[in-house]
Amino acid sequence: MLRQQDVGHRIVVRRIVGIREGRPLFSDALGELVELDETHLTVVTSKGPVRIARDEVHRAKRVPPTRRPTAAAVVALELAADQAWPAPRRDRLGDWLLRAADGWTGRANSALPVGDPDRPLPAAVDAVEQWYAEQGLPAMVNTPIPLAAPVGAELDSRGWTARPPVLVQTTRVAALARPHAAQPPSPVVELVTAPSPDWLAVAADRKGGLPEAAHHVLTAVDHVRFAQVHVDGTLVAIGRGTVTGDGRWLGLGLIEVLPPLRRQGLAELVVRELAAWGRATGAEQAFLQVEQRNEAAVGLYRKLGFVTHHTYLTRVAPPH
Repeated sequence: MLRQQDVGHRIVVRRIVGIREGRPLFSDALGELVELDETHLTVVTSKGPVRIARDEVHRAKRVPPTRRPTAAAVVALELAADQAWPAPRRDRLGDWLLRAADGWTGRANSALPVGDPDRPLPAAVDAVEQWYAEQGLPAMVNTPIPLAAPVGAELDSRGWTARPPVLVQTTRVAALARPHAAQPPSPVVELVTAPSPDWLAVAADRKGGLPEAAHHVLTAVDHVRFAQVHVDGTLVAIGRGTVTGDGRWLGLGLIEVLPPLRRQGLAELVVRELAAWGRATGAEQAFLQVEQRNEAAVGLYRKLGFVTHHTYLTRVAPPH
């Protein structure tokens, strides 16, 4: 029988869905176990979350995790994420990307080492350090795991530190955009093409300010929407959605709810409304990036059907 330590793991559940001629009829659910309590369990399948009563479970067990994504799949998603969060100052080192945005966020101020830097690895890291010195910024590199393992080893040898791990998580847009279970009337989620001053104020509070470069990062995407929820005239929740990667990927970010109104389903409302927009735009897969240590956010996204595609570390050069 399943236990709490099985939560977060891939399982298969055989459940009883009816009786025919005195014999039980079974149906199987395969996916990630995201909730388990005394009466029910929830499994996120390829078609979305499935809630199952415990007394319907005939048999359940863990199954081996799915195969890791290919290197090409990791590169494609990392490039789509880069398009969704575009730094205003950019350069190339062979295939590697160099990005700077006045120090606003690690993603927009770090090198992305995917592909061939067109020179030996030590020389490539030297060039990264020099480029960021010219920008007046500390050198940082985002290293997808395990794709950038050789880069990580080179940075280790130079004494670079690492910020907390970030999970790059994905799910199908069609499943995410489905209406959730019937609830009392909910606040309206408005989607706009440009962020309002109030929206920017909430984002600035979360991100520790918004320099001029931040406005470029937030708005310089062809397909972008800013979600906002007002209650009694006050902005209480925001979110941002983009469609990049040749129209395939819906990127979700800056999902924020003011503290007094958290745990009331507003974040889920924002996510689902952005997913509906992304689906109408033609996106097939959704992604987001969340620090592994942010347990509340990771738990929310797990319930919505997100699973980890890969992980990355932001590496920071030692001060000189």
